[in-house]
Amino acid sequence: MPDSAVLTLNAGSSSLKFAIFTNGERPRRLWSGAIERIGLPGAQFRLSDARDTVVREETGNFEDHDTALKRLLFTTEHEASGVKLVAVGHRIAHGGPDCDCPELVTPALRARLQQLTVLAPLHLPANLSGINAVQIARPDLTQIACFDTSFHHDLPHIARLSGLPRALQDEGLRRYGFHGLSYEYIVKALRDANVAVDAERIVVAHLGNGTSMCAIRDGKSLETTMGFSTIAGLPMGTRSGDIDPGLLLHLLIDKEMTPEAVSQLLYAESGLLGLSGISRNMQDLLQRPDDKATEAVAYFCYHARRHLAGLTAALGGIERLVFTGGIGANAPQVRAGICSGLGYLGIVLDKTANLSGDPVISSRSAGVTVEVRQTDEEAMIAGHVHDFMASQPMAREA
Repeated sequence: MPDSAVLTLNAGSSSLKFAIFTNGERPRRLWSGAIERIGLPGAQFRLSDARDTVVREETGNFEDHDTALKRLLFTTEHEASGVKLVAVGHRIAHGGPDCDCPELVTPALRARLQQLTVLAPLHLPANLSGINAVQIARPDLTQIACFDTSFHHDLPHIARLSGLPRALQDEGLRRYGFHGLSYEYIVKALRDANVAVDAERIVVAHLGNGTSMCAIRDGKSLETTMGFSTIAGLPMGTRSGDIDPGLLLHLLIDKEMTPEAVSQLLYAESGLLGLSGISRNMQDLLQRPDDKATEAVAYFCYHARRHLAGLTAALGGIERLVFTGGIGANAPQVRAGICSGLGYLGIVLDKTANLSGDPVISSRSAGVTVEVRQTDEEAMIAGHVHDFMASQPMAREA
C-alpha cells in the first residue's frame, strides 16, 4: 500500500512553490520544486528529489494556477508512484486578527479570506488561487490553511497598536507581523537542539527577498519589524521597508501619483533594486564592484542593525541571535555588516567562523550566541497538517 504524503503549496501571483512530505510526526521531504511565470510566456517547471537533485526541468505555458497544479500533480504522481497524497497544506499570508492556528479549508474560511484580501492585497488572492486550484483538480484532498501571521497572534497589546484612532484599529487596521512559519520553525529547531528557549531572549533575523526580524521570549513573539503589511520594517529585495508617511503623502498629493503607482513603487521598485538600479538579489550586488550596489548593501545592513538594536529594547537584552533565510544563511558579508558595532550588546562575530558559515559564528568570549540556521517553512506546514489530521481524523472539506 502506498505511503500517505502531504503536499505543501506556497502560491504567488505568478508562481507555485511546492514540496511533498511523508505524513508523520517528523515529516521527511520527498520532492520539491516550483512553477514560475504562470500566465506568462516561457513558464518554467522544476522538480527535485529528496537529495535536492533536479529530476525534471522544462519550459512551457501554464495559463493559470489550475493548469499549473494539474501539471504538478500529474508529474509528481508519476515520479512518486510509491506515495499517496492525502492532504494539502497551504501557506496563507494573513489570517486576520482572530486566527492563531491552522484551520481546515471550508467554504466559510474561503469567504473569510476573501474578505481579508484588503489586508494583504498582493498575497491573499494568490493564496486563494492555490486553494481553488486544488479544489478543482483534487476535491478529495483535505486542505489545511497555515497562516504566516499566527506566530504573532499573541503580540503584547501595546505592540499591536498602530497609532491610528481606535475606531480604525477596531476594524483590523493594526500591526500583525509575518514570516511566522519561519520563526516557528526556528524556535522548534532550537528546542530540538536543547536550547533553553523559555529562558533566553532571542532575536531571529529572517533575511531573504522578504525580510523581517522577530524578538522572541518564552518561545513567543514579543515584537517584530513587519506590522500591518509586508512592506514595513527592513528594506527588502524590491520593497521599501519603513518610510516616512509624510513622504507618501507628498507622492500622492504633490507628485499626483495614483495609489496604484505608489503601491507599485513600494512593493516592486524600491529596496535593493531601487537603490542599486541593478538587481534585487543580494548575491548579485555583493559581486558587483559598483558604488550604487555597495551603497544598497550598506543601507540594508544599516537599517537591519538599527532594527536589531531596537528589538533588544523590547526584550530588555539579548542572549541569542539567529540568522536565517536566503541572505541570512548564505551571506557572511551581510551578517558581518549587521553585527558591526554591536559589541556593546555582546554581539561579536568570529570572522573565520562567519566566513565559513559555521553553525555558531560568535566569538567564544562574546556575551551573545550568534547562529546561522536554515529555515524550512514547508516542513512546518507539513507538520501542522499531520497534527491537524491526527487530532481530527474525520476532517474533510465541508
